[in-house]
Amino acid sequence: MEARIPNIEVLDDQEAEILCAKTPAERVELIFAANRTDRLLAEAGARYAHPDWDDAQIQAEIIKRVCGGSS
Repeated sequence: MEARIPNIEVLDDQEAEILCAKTPAERVELIFAANRTDRLLAEAGARYAHPDWDDAQIQAEIIKRVCGGSS
């Protein structure tokens, strides 16, 4: 298996200001929204790549893709 090079993203000052101004609850909601988006994209990709799979197979693939593990 090939080693992965980490992708480090840095916020600019304006982005950091906006995030710092958010309440903890707002920050948690941003994390949940990103997770929902990640799962929807993983589902769309799995359904596109495997149109013959049933819902259980799709859900297993989503877990594999989102969590980085095996289902």
